[in-house]
Amino acid sequence: MLFVLTGGIQTGKTCWLGRLARNLAAEGVRCAGVLAPGVWRCREAGDVPSVEERAAGAPEGSAYEKLGIDNVLLPGGECVAFARRADLAWEEGSYDEGSQAARAGLGWAIDDAAIARVNTHFEELRDAPNTHPSLLIVDELGRLELARGEGLVAAMDILDAGPSGAFPVALVVVRADLVPLARERFEPVWGTLAVISPDDNGERLLRAAL
Repeated sequence: MLFVLTGGIQTGKTCWLGRLARNLAAEGVRCAGVLAPGVWRCREAGDVPSVEERAAGAPEGSAYEKLGIDNVLLPGGECVAFARRADLAWEEGSYDEGSQAARAGLGWAIDDAAIARVNTHFEELRDAPNTHPSLLIVDELGRLELARGEGLVAAMDILDAGPSGAFPVALVVVRADLVPLARERFEPVWGTLAVISPDDNGERLLRAAL
C-alpha cells in the first residue's frame, strides 16, 4: 500500500513523520529511506519573509526562517546537507547554475552530489538482501522527480516497481498540487493511493496497514 503524506507548507509534515518513524522503530517496525528536516532559525521581531523566501515556499507570518534542508538516511541516521535556499546560495557563492534544481527553476539550491549520495542509499536499500520487510519512507518527491524525471531517481525506481517483499508499504511526502502526478505515476502498480495528513487519523491509517 502506498501512502501520500501531504499538507500545507510548515504544517509539521517532517516533524510528524520523524516522530512516527522513531516510535515505529522502537516498536520493532523497520523504517528505511529518507527524512528531510529543515534547517531553521528564529525570525527577528518585525521581520517578514522576503520575496526569495516566499519563492521557496515560506508562508506569511512564520516565526521561523527556513535556511536549508538536510536529508537523514534511514535506518542508519547519516545526515546529508541537501539544499540551501537559492538566494542564500547566491550570496554565499555556492549556487550552481548547471544543477538539476537550477535548471528546474526551484527556489532551493540542491547539491547534485547530495542527490547522488541519497540515490546511492536507495540503490543500496533496493539491492540489499530481503531479511526484514520495511516501511519505505521518501521525504519528499517534488517537481524534479514527478515532472522532470530527475532528483531521487533511485527512490522512484523502487516505487515504480510497486509493493514488494522488502517494501510492502511505502509513505511518500508530496505537495498537494503534485498529488495528481503521483496518482498518475503510482496507482497503476500500487492501486489507489491513501492520501493522509500529519495527524492522529493519518497515523491510525498507516499503522493499520503495517
